[in-house]
Amino acid sequence: ERLVESGGALVQPGGSLRLSCAASGFTFSLYAMAWFRRAPERELLAAISANGDTTYYADSVKGRFTISREESNEIVSLQMNDLKPEDSAVYYCNANVGGINYWGQGTQVTVAS
Repeated sequence: ERLVESGGALVQPGGSLRLSCAASGFTFSLYAMAWFRRAPERELLAAISANGDTTYYADSVKGRFTISREESNEIVSLQMNDLKPEDSAVYYCNANVGGINYWGQGTQVTVAS
């Protein structure tokens, strides 16, 4: 099982970023996926069910972030709009496969003027 995040960058307040997480080594379509961030505590931001019909968002990002999944390329994305300095963190995608949590290496998002 492997998860590789990309898309982190330095962005100004009010800006947007799209993070992507490429999954491999497991049957992507069978598992819910999630995005977390650590700054420094780990926070669950968003999750999407295996079939994509159900999503969850933390209050801190609701209305600004959107999680989606692309089955054909086995990618889960996080569209982040109206970014704030407090969104600065390392962002990780997560899959719980057979009761074991798998994490990518993380991608740094910095929101600053």
